Amino acid sequence: MAALRSCLHLLWMLVTVVPVAVYLLTSALLGASGHRLYRMARFWLWLSVAGAKTILGIRYVVEGQAHLPADDKPAVLLVKHQSTYETFLMPVIMPRDLAYVFKKELLYVPFFGWAIGRLDMIHIDRRLRKQAFHKVAQQGRDLLQRGIWVIMFPEGTRIARGQAGQYKSGGTRLAIDAGVPVVPIAVNSGVCWPRKAFIKRPGVVTVSIGKPIDSVGRDPDELMAEVQQWIESEMRRLDPEAYPGHEGL
Repeated sequence: MAALRSCLHLLWMLVTVVPVAVYLLTSALLGASGHRLYRMARFWLWLSVAGAKTILGIRYVVEGQAHLPADDKPAVLLVKHQSTYETFLMPVIMPRDLAYVFKKELLYVPFFGWAIGRLDMIHIDRRLRKQAFHKVAQQGRDLLQRGIWVIMFPEGTRIARGQAGQYKSGGTRLAIDAGVPVVPIAVNSGVCWPRKAFIKRPGVVTVSIGKPIDSVGRDPDELMAEVQQWIESEMRRLDPEAYPGHEGL
């Protein structure tokens, strides 16, 4: 049954992405604003999340939403990354437009990649690290000044449940450079949607939003260490079964 549900949800995403992407691309050619294009993309993400609830039995709850900065305040969101689910979910639950930092290879994915290539996002070549951060810093400052929140996964890739990747300081460097706070976010999506797994399981994914951390006058590595400390400690609270024998960092 789980395999059948997973196939149906994949089919649902494929069937819905084509018309939404075509509409978005056509709207972009006709001069639609970046905010309007984002809302179109967000609609497809909502369809995917709603489909996950109906077809897969995956629901979500959000804790700490009151910690988010006021709508007119810029921020860099630093999120735990266990699966594709939080990539779809974050724009659905956040009150502001988001700009992801993602690898440029995604631009070549039919329809999905073509569509996100028209959005105010930051696509980078991971092989060119210095040039990549320069692009993140330059475009990130511009986006933040326009009221768009920049979202990054500091571990860089999806990490298996119960494990921690290497937290890279690109997000904190951007925040310090732009003079905006960072918001740490823990997500236990691996409980239902394991990393690189086709079969998904029903259950509840919890998103825990931490208090904003001021970046002014901070060292990027030291600030990222604080972000990591909060996220990994929170992960142990959200998913204690994945961390046997541990009570915190």
